[in-house]
Amino acid sequence: MIREFHAPEDTRQVMDLWLEGNKDAHSFIPEEYWRSHLEEVQEQILQAEVFVCDTGGKIQGFIGIVNGYIAGIFVDKNYRSRGIGKQLLDYAKERHAAFTLSVYQKNTGAVAFYLREGFSVRSEAVDETTGEYEYTMFWKKKQTAIEQAFCSKKDLR
Repeated sequence: MIREFHAPEDTRQVMDLWLEGNKDAHSFIPEEYWRSHLEEVQEQILQAEVFVCDTGGKIQGFIGIVNGYIAGIFVDKNYRSRGIGKQLLDYAKERHAAFTLSVYQKNTGAVAFYLREGFSVRSEAVDETTGEYEYTMFWKKKQTAIEQAFCSKKDLR
């Protein structure tokens, strides 16, 4: 079940997923980098819009969003490739019209996932804190025919 994050009871599980997920997906970045940012990220998560996938009190994954920017999607390694990341993203897409995100180029699984989910690469740059290349990606909700017609009528006024 996808639901809103509840602090403080969800915080430990979410932070464990964040740390383990980063270590797994970014083996090209020293583990100490992620550990050194743990407290800072926890403070940010408490301020962000966060949705979790919860089954019987076990958080299997989460998505964090700050002002239309996806700060990350993390899924427990024991539950990956079961559609949880897609469910979290779809849930967020229902609530937002557009997203941007940054993803390391070497994280090929995540890059492929975002491309499959309709994101496009907007730019490429070096992350100054890690020295790694990353993509900035963008997604925008497609307007329905009714929305397009309404917008066209509105423009005529």
